[in-house]
Amino acid sequence: MQHSLNKNRIIPGFGISFGITLSMISLIILIPMISIFLQTSKIGFDEFWRIAMSKRVILSYLLSIKTAFLAALINTFFGLILAWVLVRYEFIGKRLLDGLVELPFALPTAVAGISLANLYSDKGFMGQFFLNFGIKVSYTELGILVAMTFVTIPFVVREVQPVLAKLDPIYEEAAIVMGATPIQTFRRIIFPELKFPLLIGFSLAFARSMGEYGSVVFIAGNQPFKTEIPSLLIASQLNEHSYSGATAIALVLLIFSLLVMIVINLIQHRIQRYVR
Repeated sequence: MQHSLNKNRIIPGFGISFGITLSMISLIILIPMISIFLQTSKIGFDEFWRIAMSKRVILSYLLSIKTAFLAALINTFFGLILAWVLVRYEFIGKRLLDGLVELPFALPTAVAGISLANLYSDKGFMGQFFLNFGIKVSYTELGILVAMTFVTIPFVVREVQPVLAKLDPIYEEAAIVMGATPIQTFRRIIFPELKFPLLIGFSLAFARSMGEYGSVVFIAGNQPFKTEIPSLLIASQLNEHSYSGATAIALVLLIFSLLVMIVINLIQHRIQRYVR
């Protein structure tokens, strides 16, 4: 028992550690979030409602929700395939591919946005290819979807990959020996273990897409009532020195993000109960 206590005290005792942790969380997370609530409270509910629920802002919410949902859905499907390839197969360049998955995390979002905008513009390589089929990407909702998909693919892969790596192949082999088809094996043996990580990956990708700015703003075109996202409207309000308008829109996004995080925590809690 004493040995266990000593092991847990490699870092400073609980009081100091907890104090440092609480201070960091307060400075980095709690105080900035509380300041949004306080700043919004100064303008009154009627003004808040007028700003946050105007037609232009509501359309930006709906656009972000739709494209973020589709991007998370696409990444849930392809993220599972990519994680499967990285875990189940050995091939030349596997480590390089595994490292490239992290690229959207490491790459500045503005750089990603400029690259995607140039690539998918009417004069870009991919843009010209899609134009041959009558599909315009840059400065459309499709461009926003492409940017969100690029930025959020690591969330799904990194949630699924470790779970998939821990699965014992013996159960799959037993199912095949007993006559199960590959689809039946996946549906009854593999998928039940992956459904919660996929849900978490989907939720994280969705939440990140809703708040994305740098990678989206360059490819969106920012056409009022058509391709504007809430983050862009917040930046526009700040440029116009309308801090109340910016915080009103930011508060809606903050509340939405908190709700998404609550869902993620509930899923993780259920995973822990499921594992036990």
